[in-house]
Amino acid sequence: MKPALPFGVTVDEQPLVIPYRIYQAEPPAGAETSLPPTQLAILNCLYTRHHDGRVRQRRLEHVLTLNEPWVVPYVVRLVGEYVLEILLDIRRGFVELDEPTTPQHAVYGQVLAANPSFLAVTRQRVASYWACYYRHLYSDRRYYPGSTLIESMRAAARHHSAPTRSRHPRV
Repeated sequence: MKPALPFGVTVDEQPLVIPYRIYQAEPPAGAETSLPPTQLAILNCLYTRHHDGRVRQRRLEHVLTLNEPWVVPYVVRLVGEYVLEILLDIRRGFVELDEPTTPQHAVYGQVLAANPSFLAVTRQRVASYWACYYRHLYSDRRYYPGSTLIESMRAAARHHSAPTRSRHPRV
């Protein structure tokens, strides 16, 4: 089955095309136990694109702790969606995103610095979903979990896209 509305990003200077949604049923119980860790991580990432929000949330749980560049677009795309419970899970899982010395900050910052349009579109989606569904819960958009996440991601991207400063003063 052809993926619905794929989107593209660049990861480690390589193009990556990700389906907007997948509609395949999850594998039967126990079928994933024989997969090597990387293949299982890829499967979990793909199922974060599932049409059922509960499946997306369950699979997200398995990829949140991974600091692999190719995982980043799958998680970031979830930030630009409407399921509040998923946003809260991501916020809880991103305890190191705001700390520049952590692997989480580095991997998210580097991937997002290389994909500014993906980050900008995600930010717009966050604002739209807040206005449509969550304005009554979060009267100030700055405190909406999607907004706090996207601002942390933008800060990490800025940190990793800033020009490097010379260690030696110019003469």
